[in-house]
Amino acid sequence: MKARPLRTAVIGSYPFPGWLEFASVHLDQFGPADLEELLDDAVGAAVKNQLDAGLDVITDGEQTRLDFNLSFYGHLTGISEEPESVRRFGPPGHDQRGKHTVTGKIEAPQGLGTVRDFERLKRIAPPGTALKVSVPGPFTLSGRLIPNESYPDRYALTEALVPIVRRELESLVQAGCQEICVDEPSMSCYAHREDPRRFVDIFRRTTETVRGRCRLSTHLCFGNYKGRAVAPRRYAPMFPAFLDLPVDEMHFEMASREFAELDLIKPVAERMDVAVGVIDVKNYYIETPDDVAGRVRDCLRFAPAERLSLAPDCGLSQTARWAAKRKLRSLVDGVKIVRRELGVE
Repeated sequence: MKARPLRTAVIGSYPFPGWLEFASVHLDQFGPADLEELLDDAVGAAVKNQLDAGLDVITDGEQTRLDFNLSFYGHLTGISEEPESVRRFGPPGHDQRGKHTVTGKIEAPQGLGTVRDFERLKRIAPPGTALKVSVPGPFTLSGRLIPNESYPDRYALTEALVPIVRRELESLVQAGCQEICVDEPSMSCYAHREDPRRFVDIFRRTTETVRGRCRLSTHLCFGNYKGRAVAPRRYAPMFPAFLDLPVDEMHFEMASREFAELDLIKPVAERMDVAVGVIDVKNYYIETPDDVAGRVRDCLRFAPAERLSLAPDCGLSQTARWAAKRKLRSLVDGVKIVRRELGVE
């Protein structure tokens, strides 16, 4: 199902260079050609950092997005611009993020922009590099929209987004994308109070037209905005229902949770590949290669090497770039230790 045992990858996002953070709040001062050059440079920097670390699979670092999902709302019609935050001071938190009012029929006439991102990544990455694109799923995207009479609850909003995300996935496959991760952290955040079988049905209908046409994965975590979770951090409420998710690989946040519920990967690995977060992106302790190797060995108690991938817990966008570089290097070096022990290096 994948190119090699104990494959190393990232989830999607990577920290912005400082100059990109600055530029993102002064975009009106740039011309179209300036912006294209700026984005090429940012993606090039993210690609170089990942290749320098030695990862098996890379992304564009989501350098063209304001967050793993925020920029997608700019591609939707039928919604208002994001309002001013209701709280601007004090510790940063999820309550400082505005929600969009729905003003009409929700559509994305020009798509969600990921095909253009993928084309840029293909152009910048060296030939033969394994590339992955991450796309937020419809349930997660619905979380920043306010229900109205036409869309009376979050599930109604989700249903409006299902065909939009499905078309985006189809467009990526048509563009030659061979690996797509559908991020649905909201599903793992709220499975404790919702019907997980309903989530599986939503996911199945979203991905049904690309299943078998690409390597399809999903990332399930508990939130990472400003390094903070947003839900009870337990996977148990999702199972056994999520064993029926139609994916080739399922990713779990484990390192920040001290590998609680690690035994859950056993039944998952019996049906699909399993990716385990062995790097804590919410902690500025820099894991050593030996730390990583020990964690990989623990994972091997529950999943065979040919079914196991290793990654950070979540996207790295909320981690300082200097730390992200060192953490990824330790990830790769630690996995290499275990590969040598197993004779698969």
